[in-house]
Amino acid sequence: MRTQNKFALIGLLYLLGGCASQQISDKPYHENLASLRPTVTVSVDTPNKDNSIQKKQVETITPTQTVNAKVDAVLDSINRYNLVKRFVDGYTIQIYSGQNREDAMNIKKKMSTEIGDLTANLQYQQPKFTVTVGRYYTKLEAQKDLVQIRKSFTSAILVPEKIAIR
Repeated sequence: MRTQNKFALIGLLYLLGGCASQQISDKPYHENLASLRPTVTVSVDTPNKDNSIQKKQVETITPTQTVNAKVDAVLDSINRYNLVKRFVDGYTIQIYSGQNREDAMNIKKKMSTEIGDLTANLQYQQPKFTVTVGRYYTKLEAQKDLVQIRKSFTSAILVPEKIAIR
């Protein structure tokens, strides 16, 4: 039992030490990384006596600290995940939600006559009918159409929805 108390005390000390406030300095942070930079020889074109330019050979430097294999592995795993993914989070504009089917049909007709470039979708999810417009990946994309729709349908709201991508 005593060893557990010791571990708890040590853990508490580490926690309190880690939460201690750090001193704020007026000096700016500076670190010299010049020793880690690769050196490169630059070729300088020098004119000869007869005004022709002579070029010097420049040796190429191959990088030794690359992470390409690790990055490729991460990109491959992201690609595999995206191939499996069927839906993406998005938004739609809901202009009607209620239990009356006739009202939903009238709202859909009104939408098609007043705003012709957007098509309304009527869905029945028990026990209510919903009329939605458009599919958007971000709120910013939907905002332009929402402002336009709210002129005719003041109760229009932006609703999160899963959008099928395949």
